[in-house]
Amino acid sequence: MGENQSSPGSQQRIDKWLFFARLAKSRTLAQGQVVSGLISVNGRKIKQPSLAIRPGDRLEITRPLRNLVVVVRQAGERRGPYEEARLLYDDVSPPVIAGSTPSAFEQAVRMPGAGRPTKRERRAIDRLRSDDPWTEE
Repeated sequence: MGENQSSPGSQQRIDKWLFFARLAKSRTLAQGQVVSGLISVNGRKIKQPSLAIRPGDRLEITRPLRNLVVVVRQAGERRGPYEEARLLYDDVSPPVIAGSTPSAFEQAVRMPGAGRPTKRERRAIDRLRSDDPWTEE
């Protein structure tokens, strides 16, 4: 084993472990999650992506739709397929309540006034601006 590789049962940086366990799409995104305070290790919020985690540590990961609670089993050696990554942790998250997650339709519908204006809204805004008494054309 090389110097950069980890042996099972050793410690590993949390950003690297999140990437290997497929809980983050990239190490940069994993670092962003840690720095923004979305990850807790053993009940403590952390801000350093270089924090070393060990087997037995409990991670609480805040997600938009569902919070994950995982217990680290072992350090990862590489970002492999899902079946391999799944062996790195035990998922002890509380079960999802059926009505708590929004449906596909609820996710697709935006609130009025949120985001970019529609063509109809843009035309209404243009009409309001053209009626401005201070501009004469």
